Amino acid sequence: MEGRTVERKLAAIFAADVEGYSRLMGQDEVGTLRTLTAYRVITDRLIAAHRGRIFSTAGDSLVADFASAVDAVECAVAVQDAIAKENPNRPAGEQMRFRIGIHVGDIMVQGDNLFGDAVNIAARLEALAEPGGICISGVVRDHIGTKLPLEAIDLGEQQVKNIAQPIKAYRVGGETSPTATSVVASLLPLPDKPSIAVLPFANMSGDPEQEYFADGMVEEIITALSRIRWLFVIARNSSFTYKGQAVDVKRVGRELGVRYVLEGSVRKAGGRVRISGQLIDVFTGTHLWVDRFDGTLEDIFELQDKVALSVAGVIEPTVQAAEIRRSGNQPTNDLTAYDFYLRALPHVFSQERDGYALGLDLLGRAIERDPHYGSALAHAAYCHVGLYDNGWTDDHETNRRTSIDLARRSLRSGPDDPTFSPSLPSFSVDPARISMPLSG
Repeated sequence: MEGRTVERKLAAIFAADVEGYSRLMGQDEVGTLRTLTAYRVITDRLIAAHRGRIFSTAGDSLVADFASAVDAVECAVAVQDAIAKENPNRPAGEQMRFRIGIHVGDIMVQGDNLFGDAVNIAARLEALAEPGGICISGVVRDHIGTKLPLEAIDLGEQQVKNIAQPIKAYRVGGETSPTATSVVASLLPLPDKPSIAVLPFANMSGDPEQEYFADGMVEEIITALSRIRWLFVIARNSSFTYKGQAVDVKRVGRELGVRYVLEGSVRKAGGRVRISGQLIDVFTGTHLWVDRFDGTLEDIFELQDKVALSVAGVIEPTVQAAEIRRSGNQPTNDLTAYDFYLRALPHVFSQERDGYALGLDLLGRAIERDPHYGSALAHAAYCHVGLYDNGWTDDHETNRRTSIDLARRSLRSGPDDPTFSPSLPSFSVDPARISMPLSG
């Protein structure tokens, strides 16, 4: 690369190819090339319309970059919709279906070429996509957040060729896998009152006949909790979508919009049964309550009623106490803003360029809901300083001035708030320090 300018930047990489292209070329080279050219007119127009730039078009493959993950995903959806509408107008042998992969990461640009792991990861995601479908990374999903009303399919961690770390992948469109978990890309906001989801209890008896007892137990608990008027309880139909899955309670909290999750198990031995339960704060991962109940199966309904009332009786004061503690520590009255703030922290403290970008996106949403949220303002200032200090920005002056503005606003909003002072050891929000470059 010597003698040629190399530009580094954060970008959304869009990689696409045609399913079965080699087979089509083997059948009819001229006809396949003619069809591909016609389809490329469609894809190129849509990429340009969504502010993308095409870099590589070798054979049937196509690589483009976008400044916004939202633009890249919107473009991918538009491309697949347009191709799906075009195919019926052509003979079966001339129809084509594209696979698209999208990832956000740091890349190097040299002339008309793109380099970097982000490009390779996008290509690997494209290979995971169904024909006519789109596969995005977890980073892209975090970027689009609530901006696009898309349904995604959680594919879990994927180990892909020549990439050391597993890649979290989601499928958008295309055929669904029976083992995949349907999730909504637009995460649900927290309701205005304390919220809880009761997950299906695991049947530990090894006896499929006991499934009805475990499910009935959960239904009784949901009914009992629903009588607590100040508690928002997720309906059975929503919580039972996780039945039979090994779930991450933090993910459940994000997808259902709840702060607390109750999970448990049922174990039967002879004529006796043991029911275990645990209440978890999904934002901190801490167990607020754990207990077990023993009984006999002589009267199943009486046992279910007894356990449900006992659990509800314990959960009500436990959640109440947790909410009181949380409200005393909470620097904002907007629960959704607080949710965005908590989700941003891991990205902020990653000390990585992508992390700062994701953190700023989430913190920006928190500040939009509560413009006087001191901790969110301070952490956003910290992200801009990180981008500035590491040279990870194309506009150093804008980042510097933005960090100063955010730091000053944080001091005005929460001068006595200690939460960001110890957590940001490398950054001081002292206006005298941070504004020195302005006078120099």
